[in-house]
Amino acid sequence: MNYDIIVIGSGPGGYVAAIRASQLGFHVGVVEKAELGGICLNWGCIPTKALLKSASILQSFQHASEFGIIAGEAKPDFPAIIRRSRESADTMSKGIQFLFKKNKIDLLHGNGKIKEGKKVEVTDETGKISIYSAEHIILATGARSRQLPNLKQDGKKIIGYREAMNLREQPKSMIVVGSGAIGSEFAYFYHTLGTKVTLVEILPNVVPLEDDEVSKALERSFKKAGMKVMVNSAVESVDTSGNTCKVVIRTKKGEEILEADIVLSAVGVSPNLEGIGLEDVGIKTENNKIIVDDFYQTSIPGYYAIGDIVHGPALAHVASHEGITCVEKIAGKQVEPLDYGNIPSCTYTHPEIASVGMTEKAARDAGYDILVGKFPFTASGKATAASVREGFVKVIFDAKYGEWLGAHMIGENVTEMIAEIVAARKLETTGREIIETVHPHPTMSEATMEAVAQAYGECVHL
Repeated sequence: MNYDIIVIGSGPGGYVAAIRASQLGFHVGVVEKAELGGICLNWGCIPTKALLKSASILQSFQHASEFGIIAGEAKPDFPAIIRRSRESADTMSKGIQFLFKKNKIDLLHGNGKIKEGKKVEVTDETGKISIYSAEHIILATGARSRQLPNLKQDGKKIIGYREAMNLREQPKSMIVVGSGAIGSEFAYFYHTLGTKVTLVEILPNVVPLEDDEVSKALERSFKKAGMKVMVNSAVESVDTSGNTCKVVIRTKKGEEILEADIVLSAVGVSPNLEGIGLEDVGIKTENNKIIVDDFYQTSIPGYYAIGDIVHGPALAHVASHEGITCVEKIAGKQVEPLDYGNIPSCTYTHPEIASVGMTEKAARDAGYDILVGKFPFTASGKATAASVREGFVKVIFDAKYGEWLGAHMIGENVTEMIAEIVAARKLETTGREIIETVHPHPTMSEATMEAVAQAYGECVHL
C-alpha cells in the first residue's frame, strides 16, 4: 500500500505529526509496535501525573487540620493508586484511537524498519512482514531508560521509570539515582506515600538544569520533608544478591554503603535508534542522535526524524511541535524553525518547578548586563490564603535592550503559569508591558508581574 506519509512511532511526536498531516490532506499510516501514544502517554507524562496527584491528595489530607478540617488518618492504598494511574493512561490511549479514526489514519501494527527507495518494512507479532511505501517517512521512535554499566536494570530490584509506576507493592525503602525531572518526581511520590527515599545526584545541585536558586530551594524542601538528599555523590556499585540492595556511593567524604528494597535508575534516556534501518538507508547520526535540518529532514531526502532521536530537549511538547513543523514544511506551508531557546521545562514535584530561557548564571556567563527580579510567594495573598507560601518567581532581563532572557519558578501550580512567559518572549514583550498588564487578584500568577516590577525597582508588595 502506498501512502503520502508514514510515521514510525505514535508518541507525542508521531501521533501529532500524523494527525496534522491528515488535516493537511495527506494519506497517512502510522507504525506502532506497542500502545498508541507511546511512552509519554502510557508510561511517562500522563500516568506519572496521575501518581503525583494521588500523592498531592494524600498530602492535603495530612495537613487538613491546618485548614480547620477534622479528618481521620489518611493512608495510601498503593494498588489502587497504581490502578488509577493505569486507567488514566488507558483512557488517553483510547482517545488517540478515536482521533486516528476521525482523521482516517491507518494504524500499522508491528516493528517498523526503513528501507531504501522510501519503503518501510513492518513485522507484526506473528513474524509476518509487510512492505509499505511513502513519499515521506518520519521517524519518531522515542527513547528508553538509559542503562549505566554499574547500574544494570533487572526490572526487579534495580528498575527504570516504567517499573517504578507499576510496582505490585510499595517498597519500604528506595534509592533514586539521578535528580532530573523523572528522578525528583518519583522521589517525591514515593516519599509522600511513606517510602524511605534517598535521592542521589552526581552534580552539585538537584534538578541540575534549573537555575541555582530553584535547585537549592527544592533541595531544602525535600530535606525539610524528611527525604535524604545526597549531591556530589555517585553510585559505584549495587549488590542485589541479598534480600535488599546494597549500594556503594562515593561522596566527597568517602564511600558510604546504603541499603534499600529498590534502586530506581533515573539517569536519563537513550534514543531508540537500533534496528530501524538507519544504516541500510545511509542516514547520518552524531552522538547517538539523527542529524536533521531546521525542518527535520535527515541526510537522505524523503526521510525525517523528530523527538527524542534528534538533538534538542527530550520533552513531549518539543516532539509535538517538531512533528507539526515537519509536516507543514512538507505541505509547502510558510513555517519558521522551532526556537529551542524558548522551550518551557516543568517538574511536577511539590513544590512544582517551571522555567524557560537562560538561568541567571548562563546570562552572566554570556556577557549580559542583567536585571533580576524575584517575588516570593510569602508575599502573595493567594499563596497565603491557600497555605502554599513556599517558592518564588524569578525573572531575568537584559538591562540594555529589555530582552526577557529567562524565568524560573518554584511553587504551587507554577507549571500552569510558565506559558504566559513563553508567549511573552515569543512576542518579544518588554518588562514594561508586563508591568502594565493587569493581572487578576488574588492569583498565583500575580507573582510574575510582581517579579518583573521588582526587576525594574517598582514592586509595590516587597
